[in-house]
Amino acid sequence: MADRIEIYGISGWGYHGVLASEKEAGQEFSVDVMIELTRASLEDDLVHTVDYSVVAERVYAIIVGESMDLIETVAERIIDSCREFSGVAAVEVAVHKPSAPISVPFRDVVVRIRREFI
Repeated sequence: MADRIEIYGISGWGYHGVLASEKEAGQEFSVDVMIELTRASLEDDLVHTVDYSVVAERVYAIIVGESMDLIETVAERIIDSCREFSGVAAVEVAVHKPSAPISVPFRDVVVRIRREFI
């Protein structure tokens, strides 16, 4: 069993996508992050956990930062930024793109990626 930190709905205006219109106009993206830790609850010490405010800031910086073609790449970059904390056993990221260029009615497009490290 692992301890989990979950942050939902980190949002920002990004320029991710393969179409020129997506790169020019941009759109709102939202990200959910789940981080599994190996021993945070066993010890009452900040050194064994992750500062979720720092995680949120990093995720936001990736959303609004460098333009990427694939939202899978956005998710992978977020995972990489979370992996840098000690004690992280796994990270799962869901990138929401509710304004994706799809010609039929839909509510959301979500790319979900999970990586395990320990």
